Amino acid sequence: MQFDSVIFYPFLMTVFALFYSLPKAFRPTLMLLSSLVFYAALNVPHLILSLALIILSSYIAGRSIRAASTESAKKWIYAAGVIFDLAVLVFCRYLPFLADNANSLFRIVSLPAVIRVPQPLISIGVSFYVFQSVSYLTDIRLEVQEPETRFITFALYICFFPKLLQGPIERARALIPQLGFNDEFNYESARASLLLFLWGLFKKIVIADRLALFVDPVYGQVRSLGTFEGVSFLWATLYYALQIYCDFSGYTDMAIGIAGLFNTKLTNNFNRPYLATSIAEFWRRWHISFSSWIFDYIFRPLQMKWRNMKTFGNISALMVTFLVSGIWHGASWAFIVWGLLHGIYLSLHALYAPLKKKIHQSRNLKKSPLLAIWQSLFTFTLVSLAWIFFRANDLRDALYILEHFFSGWSSYFTMFMSGVLHPNRWKPLFETVWVGEQSMKEFIILQPFLLVFLVYEFTSGFKNTGLKNLYQRNRIVRWLSYFILVYAIFVFGIAERKTFIYFQF
Repeated sequence: MQFDSVIFYPFLMTVFALFYSLPKAFRPTLMLLSSLVFYAALNVPHLILSLALIILSSYIAGRSIRAASTESAKKWIYAAGVIFDLAVLVFCRYLPFLADNANSLFRIVSLPAVIRVPQPLISIGVSFYVFQSVSYLTDIRLEVQEPETRFITFALYICFFPKLLQGPIERARALIPQLGFNDEFNYESARASLLLFLWGLFKKIVIADRLALFVDPVYGQVRSLGTFEGVSFLWATLYYALQIYCDFSGYTDMAIGIAGLFNTKLTNNFNRPYLATSIAEFWRRWHISFSSWIFDYIFRPLQMKWRNMKTFGNISALMVTFLVSGIWHGASWAFIVWGLLHGIYLSLHALYAPLKKKIHQSRNLKKSPLLAIWQSLFTFTLVSLAWIFFRANDLRDALYILEHFFSGWSSYFTMFMSGVLHPNRWKPLFETVWVGEQSMKEFIILQPFLLVFLVYEFTSGFKNTGLKNLYQRNRIVRWLSYFILVYAIFVFGIAERKTFIYFQF
């Protein structure tokens, strides 16, 4: 069941009606059963099994860590709990990748390829609740979190349906205290939550899914008889940067909106990341619950362990952290390169930061708006180049795109100038960029909605102030805005929709 599927809406309305009709004591049980039904609706039995195993093992391990009488026992129980969590993740996602690479190594040393494993299992949501479980056990081991004694509350912490499939990755100390669901219905909160859900749905269906129509044909046949050249790769990469942001942040907006209907606050996962002025700032703004997770549970422990190596220790910790980030995102070398690229970016930033500070102070550039614009454009360029490895079907496709990124520009420029002088030639120009079934009409229809999205994203703040300010507008403006959003979602929603990108993670 997806947030943009037709079946989800009667499900949500039923849960909402029961939630505020039943006595408060029954709310946690209702939400747990609803979350299990939500996950079971995917019709993938092994996902329910993996979820049940993670819930049971983590609940038992968490209580056992605190009950253990010696540090050695605590250490071994914690290690066993984390290893079990990761084993479930590896089984669901990484066995074929590991087997293929092991067989390749055997061939290199002239040994027969003997490892045979089935194709990867569907793993929707697994990595998110595994990371959540690992953080829970780690916090108990570090004694910053008490183990949850109520099984229903703990199970709900792991599988609360708004955040189950794609996060945010919630910390126990932030989410568990809210799972008593003792608050009364709040009209203002419900209205704000529905509007945020609507905005997320708009970003997903109207923007992300329409951008996919122009991204997928290019990235889907990268090396197909030289069909595409540099200008096509450029536009497809820029559009993909917007697509993945609208797709993922759209899901997060919907998840936060749904949780808000039940008076529960989830983590704000995005803070206009493409306005970041450095890669370090980008990761403080992009997928915030994940980036804070890897920095808290991977980078900082490694940084402390290697602190005697000073700068080299910091850089090594960054590289390992983002290697894990790449592996977490997918079992392929392209994802690993994507992670390592961001590790290199951050390492170079750490090395250059002291010199940059001196230059900015000496030139009095710290508050220069032009400098901020340049830094944002440069950071966006670096992030977009890395997205090539993230989106490409494999490492060979990604390298092919980079190799041909600057090919064909002279002929495109000639056609562009011809189109400026002769507007009737715009269609051939369009077809040189988007070879496929996409039409200029679809492209033109997309642009005003894309403009609405960009204006909102550049003018609203971290806490969706743009949506909140909409309430203060006069009635005509407010309801016209609602109508445009709903109309666009309805019209574009009739077409074939795309699965959420992060469902594969």
